[in-house]
Amino acid sequence: MVMDSFDWHEAGLTVGQVSERSGAAPSALRFYERRGLISADRTASNQRRYRGDVLCRVAMIRVCQQAGLSLAQISTAMAEAVPDGQIPGPQEWEQLAQHLRREVTSRISTLDRLLGALAGPNGDPIQPP
Repeated sequence: MVMDSFDWHEAGLTVGQVSERSGAAPSALRFYERRGLISADRTASNQRRYRGDVLCRVAMIRVCQQAGLSLAQISTAMAEAVPDGQIPGPQEWEQLAQHLRREVTSRISTLDRLLGALAGPNGDPIQPP
């Protein structure tokens, strides 16, 4: 198959195929779908069929999870980076990376303040009595 002829919008991947290729459990894929993070078409017999671009979306979701984002935050980040129906590409990855850098930097600042609040007067951690 020639890559240029592949239709990323063509539905055809089963839950098992997406699970195997992405490393996400089938239950996680169904959960992501219920939360609106990914979508699937249905066959006449009501089986899920995913488009090829779902693999990139699942990878994006997993990166967000590794960065510590909640599902609500992931939903917001994904909506900003990859509008519905759009195939994720390098530009969308960069937009998501920028969002994650802001989130992680904010979390680090918050944790630094917390560490400062837990330190004693000379900067050493406060020891319990």
